[in-house]
Amino acid sequence: MRTARTWRQPLRPGERTSGTGKPVSNAILLSLPDAEYRRVRPHLQFVNLPHHENLHEPGRKLKFAYFLNTGMISLILVGRDGKSVEIGVTGKEGFTPIPLAVGLKRSPHRAIVQVAGEGFRLSVAALDKLLPTSPLLQATLNRYAVVQGLQVGQTAGFDSGSLEITHDFLASMLGTDRPSVSLTANSLQKKGIIEYMYGGVKILNRKKLERSACECYKVIHQFDGEFALQLHQRNGKSFRRND
Repeated sequence: MRTARTWRQPLRPGERTSGTGKPVSNAILLSLPDAEYRRVRPHLQFVNLPHHENLHEPGRKLKFAYFLNTGMISLILVGRDGKSVEIGVTGKEGFTPIPLAVGLKRSPHRAIVQVAGEGFRLSVAALDKLLPTSPLLQATLNRYAVVQGLQVGQTAGFDSGSLEITHDFLASMLGTDRPSVSLTANSLQKKGIIEYMYGGVKILNRKKLERSACECYKVIHQFDGEFALQLHQRNGKSFRRND
């Protein structure tokens, strides 16, 4: 029998597991106090998320909430003319789809796995039962929903500087055409900021890349940092850890 101990430091990736023993790296799941995580844990289903897998379509009834350990999910807005543009991304710092945080069962966006990874899914039925008895989970999902609204065009949650991403998808993200993306990528590559390969890009100088971005990046990044700080402060409180 494991001895309970007082936990005063933020949990790190891998220090929690699902009911089937899979390590947890998702920031939201790691942020929960033990009592709430024990209720969530049996409902977590481990999933591999291959590149380009479609998680949900706009307007259709939602079946699962996804909490990534690794990879990136892109949220795509499809216009009436059929054109699409990326309006946000989700990595291991958050969850998707956002409307579930406020009880909505449909999303106006398409969710596609843009960078392959893995994580956990939670059925909508299970989430509905958990939220009334899990106030910190509810508060964290609500807070992330606000931050997500500010993350237009920002990629988050990467552990390396290499991204498997194409010119076509970058054009979709930015709402522009492929030639414009190619010109910009070539310019950044000549400056030694990125290295562009077929089907991917490697960031060579992150600081220069940040300086090349618009001022909105700093504003959004500030909110990301604040969100992470809140998670750490919440975990910094004294919890009894039995998992």
